[in-house]
Amino acid sequence: MLSTNKLAAQNNEFDKYPVYKGNDLGVSYSPQANNFKVWAPKATEVKLRLYTAGIGGEAISTLNMLRAEDGTWQLSVKENLKDKYYTFQILQDGNWLLERPDIYAKAVGVNGLRGMVVDLKATNPPNWDNDTKPAQKNFTDIVLYELHMRDISVDPNSGIKNKSKFLGLAEEGTKSTAGLATGLSHIKELGVTHVHLLPSFDFNTVDETKPLDKQYNWGYDPQNYNVPEGSYATDAYNGNVRIQEFKQMVQTLHKNGLRVILDVVYNHTSDTKESNFNQFAPGYFYRHNADGTYSNGTGCGNEVASERAMVRKFILESVVYWVKEYHLDGFRFDLMGTHDVETMNLISDTLHKIDPTIFIYGEGWTAGNTPLPEADRATKINVTKLNRIAVFSDDIRDGLKGGLSNVKEKGFVSGITENAESVKFGIVASTPHPQVDFAKVNYSKAPWANQPYQTITYASCHDDNTLFDRLKISNPSATEADLIKMDKLANAIVLTSQGVSFLHSGAELLRTKQGVANSFKSPDSINQIDWSRKLKYKAVFEYYKGLVSLRKNHPAFRMPTTEMIVKNLKFIDTGIPGFIAYQISNNANGDSWKNILVLLNGNLSEKTISLPVGSWTVVADEIHINEKGMQKAEKVINVPATAAYVLYSN
Repeated sequence: MLSTNKLAAQNNEFDKYPVYKGNDLGVSYSPQANNFKVWAPKATEVKLRLYTAGIGGEAISTLNMLRAEDGTWQLSVKENLKDKYYTFQILQDGNWLLERPDIYAKAVGVNGLRGMVVDLKATNPPNWDNDTKPAQKNFTDIVLYELHMRDISVDPNSGIKNKSKFLGLAEEGTKSTAGLATGLSHIKELGVTHVHLLPSFDFNTVDETKPLDKQYNWGYDPQNYNVPEGSYATDAYNGNVRIQEFKQMVQTLHKNGLRVILDVVYNHTSDTKESNFNQFAPGYFYRHNADGTYSNGTGCGNEVASERAMVRKFILESVVYWVKEYHLDGFRFDLMGTHDVETMNLISDTLHKIDPTIFIYGEGWTAGNTPLPEADRATKINVTKLNRIAVFSDDIRDGLKGGLSNVKEKGFVSGITENAESVKFGIVASTPHPQVDFAKVNYSKAPWANQPYQTITYASCHDDNTLFDRLKISNPSATEADLIKMDKLANAIVLTSQGVSFLHSGAELLRTKQGVANSFKSPDSINQIDWSRKLKYKAVFEYYKGLVSLRKNHPAFRMPTTEMIVKNLKFIDTGIPGFIAYQISNNANGDSWKNILVLLNGNLSEKTISLPVGSWTVVADEIHINEKGMQKAEKVINVPATAAYVLYSN
């Protein structure tokens, strides 16, 4: 590794490194010849070693790479190397760096320390070429469901055979001991449109040689970006298996009407000294402080320099590879605020040429200070500079349940009436609306989205406490019945708001992590979805299911343009603090209902509301969702404490 002083001296040199324009970096296979090519611009020597296994044993061959154009080194080996393993080793400044696979590696051995020469066509499951994506018209039609590969299946009560594996999520018809659908069948029953997979590329922390150990990590510690995670495969030693099983999972999800989003972590690596990046171009792939130390906008000890030519090229080619090879339908970018706007727009433009329905979104913030200028960051405040990219709305999230920094703080659903404007801001998906008083919004004092699809509307995710836990912590004297009302109101607001809806897996079962917020390496007992809760809270599940169905059946809740929202969605001044009422009119977005009335009572007491003129049918109250109608109402209606009501009139 370079010393801090040398890094400082080299920091200004990185932009002078040659830029390779070709698209053949990495390893390409054919039975007749295998081409190896890496970018190592400052190397004086590069060795390629071949192995029969992904771990252990001596190299069966050590070959010298040849210097090629624009900082690359290459070698063609004219024999069939299918399923052989390999490493590269770089000599730079008189030091041999670590033996590692190339950064473009598409297959690896156990624990990802050696690459594998792979025949990708041979990893395709039967009928892969006919894999068909579920239909999608507008981004605002999306309902995201964020899950962790292990959490969804590992509960002994899941009825899933391949627990904690890609194949576990591909099992159809699984049931708990109570006979209720679990896993994929449960997700399908809930009715969401997209499964968001927490990082499922090859990450660093789980030892794949110990599959029986109950190891856990969220996966935000990248090792090999272009390879599925081995601990989620039935065999981590054979580099083909994880690829084939990931594809089988995607194919099965597609067949069951679900699109697939991959959570990607191009913003940092698990460490720096041993990262693959630093074995080929030490220091180049990272941002640095003025003194040469690694900058830390991610809070993880380093941040990737997305604005550098060869870094940008790597990220772009990586996402394109996942789309083409694995048929993915979108990406969620971790700490997207540490990426530069230009790179993100290039990614968006490139992917949308391949498939205009691909959905791209990310966290519109950083986790610390970064040298990347604020105007160049892909943050919430710069969303209007981003092309067809969405970000999470912390405005509505914290408006609903209270601020992230103080877990005891309450929100709109717990009776904090002054949070109403933040919730209204979320209802119109952070877009300009004449009836929102932006000065009273918690974080954003101006609209930040041009169009509603740029806003991810949510109440909770894997990060922080689950929604139900957070409500319990911030409302210590509330009964369970009261907490359930708050929980249902929060996601009733999410699923009737404009923008793109997002649910944390298990929220529909009042998921708990026993009050553990940052559970990234907590045991299964904390993180797993407890499938017994589906029976215990069956009424809550049915309520969530009804909300998703209501949203999907009524396009008025998912208008695709800001213009349409301003024209058709009007807030009604009830004169009651903490009570939000609005009407969506004119058969908005082709809805079968001419007028829809949404009444949201964040107060801890019942309120009586005057209704607009006409005969109204109640289709949602605090207990049930029934689109056929439950009761008629005219002139006035009593809305119970902590409740959402939806009515329509034709």
